Parts: sequence; structure tokens; C-alpha cells
Amino acid sequence: MMKERVIKSILFLCAFVSVVISFAIMLTILIEALKFFSKESVFTFLFSSQWAADAAFTLADGSTGHGVFGAASLFWGTFYISVIAMITALPLGIMCAVYLGVFAGKRSKNYLKPVLELIAGIPTVVFGFFAVIIIAPSIVWVFHAFGMNASYESALGAGFMMGIMIVPIVASLSQDCIEAVNVKRIQGAYALGMTKKEVVFAVILPEAMPGIIAACLLGLSRALGETMIVVMAASLRPNMSLNFLEDMTTITVHIVQALQGDQAFDSSLTLSAFSLGLALFIITLIINMFSVYLINKFHKGKSL
Repeated sequence: MMKERVIKSILFLCAFVSVVISFAIMLTILIEALKFFSKESVFTFLFSSQWAADAAFTLADGSTGHGVFGAASLFWGTFYISVIAMITALPLGIMCAVYLGVFAGKRSKNYLKPVLELIAGIPTVVFGFFAVIIIAPSIVWVFHAFGMNASYESALGAGFMMGIMIVPIVASLSQDCIEAVNVKRIQGAYALGMTKKEVVFAVILPEAMPGIIAACLLGLSRALGETMIVVMAASLRPNMSLNFLEDMTTITVHIVQALQGDQAFDSSLTLSAFSLGLALFIITLIINMFSVYLINKFHKGKSL
């Protein structure tokens, strides 16, 4: 009995420490972000597309210039590159999940599942190198052949590589949802004379759809937080453009950039990293909460 209490106490302590650390991180980000907004305009931060954080300099008369912290272009770059990533990852991930969950035999699963897990474990810097060495030159070559100008650092290259990176997340979670579909409904569909393809589109995918959407949203939240691939494949320049062949950057890249150098910790440039972190935290929190809601709805439907 005493041993059981000790184990429960240790487990409770571990859970408590995790919760406290999480709240401490959130509180730290919030406090530092509020310091930033006490110096800079919230309206400019949210709606201006001009990010000139290094504009603070000393003029000949001794006056100091003031940086401009308009994060709209960073929000746009984050959203745009993530959309390209999801356009890449969704069809590949869902088709892979359908194959593994419905069509693949035991032998195929034994080969393909470890490959997906291996891709999921590859460091993002490796994906970045692949994007720089293979993907970027290929994009330039293809679009130049059609008479279009393309940059070696582009939203398309970064987004495509990020999409490949999150395919295992989408595929693995979607496969779990597909395999959780009620077997009796599948057998009933076969009893009505449906082919395997008809069963997939008429029974399996509609029933598994909430879970698949949740898997895609979790993949999106992973893409939103990616830094290294964007640094290597999409540049550091804020750019609010619809042209996916141009370079642009994201929130996470500028968080890293703002924390580099010898500037004071309470400077607007350093504090801007916390304001960007708070914005990213709120965005990913909303996405993750919606994903959890869909997953719970899916499991609740399964229990009925």
C-alpha cells in the first residue's frame, strides 16, 4: 500500500512539474510581450506590413531612429508557406494512409511503416539541405523553361519541403482513424456488393473524416512552427506577395533573428521576439484545440 502511494505521489509530482513549467513559459512570454506592446503600437504590429526592426540608428545630430515592427508580412509568409506545405502533405498523407489502412498487405506495412517513421525522425536541417541542393534548382529550371522568373529562395521550395516533412504525421494519424472505422459497417457495405474502392469513398473516408481533418490540423501546427527549412530555403526577407516563386519569411525565423546580436534585452527588437512568440502560440493553440475537439468528437461517435 505504501509503495502504491509513493508511485502515485511521484507520478503526480511529474505531472504537476510539467504543468507548472508550461504555465511559467506562457506567463514569461505574455509578460515580455506586454512590455513590447507598452513601447510599440499594437495596431502597427498586427496590420502594418513594414518590418524594419534594425532601423534604430544614431543620426548626426545625436537623435536615434526608431524601428518599425509591422508583423503582417510575417503572418502572411507563415500562412502562405504553411498552405503550400498542406497542399503538398494532404494528398500524399491521406493516400498513404488509405493504402496502409485498407489496401496494403502485412508485408507492405512491415516495409512502409518503418520508412514513414524514419522520415518523421529526420532532422529538419537535412530537409533544408535537400531543399537548397535539389528542390530550389529544380523549381528554377522548370519555371525558367516556361519563361517565368523564379528565385532560388522561394515560398514554393520551402512549402513543398515542409509538406514532405509533415507527410508522416498526416499519414500515421489518418491511418489510425481509418483503421478505427467500425468493422461491421465495412462488412455490411461489402455484403451489399460494393467494391473496395466504393467502400473507401462511401463508408471509410466519411466516417474517418473528423479524425483525418484533426490529423491535418496537427500537421499544420507543426508546419507553423518550422524554422530551419524556411531559413535555408525561403530567406529572411519579409514579403507580402502572392507570387510563390518569390522569397519570403515566417514568424519563427524572425523570432530567432530578433534574439541574435548584442542588443539590450529590454530593447524593442529583443522584445519583438516575445510578441511574435505570443502570436504564434495563440494561433497554434487555437488550431490544436480545434484538432482535439474533432478527435474527441470522432471517438465519441465511435462509442455510440
